[in-house]
Amino acid sequence: MTNPIADPGHGHSPAAWTAVVIMLIGFTAGAVFFCLEMPIAVVVSAVVILAGLIVGWVMAKAGWGVKGPKYTPKAH
Repeated sequence: MTNPIADPGHGHSPAAWTAVVIMLIGFTAGAVFFCLEMPIAVVVSAVVILAGLIVGWVMAKAGWGVKGPKYTPKAH
């Protein structure tokens, strides 16, 4: 059995999943726009990536992170 204090949760939380999905969308769009030589859209995609980071942080502070009160871990 794992020690719950030492286990960081590995990001299995709504906050982590939301942040990663937003950042993946931004990264994918940025890569496509880079190949299409659309620099303004690449910059907008970079802003989307930063927004994903901020959304994840805000959700974690609101209790949806690994150690938050609104998150219930699933048994493996």
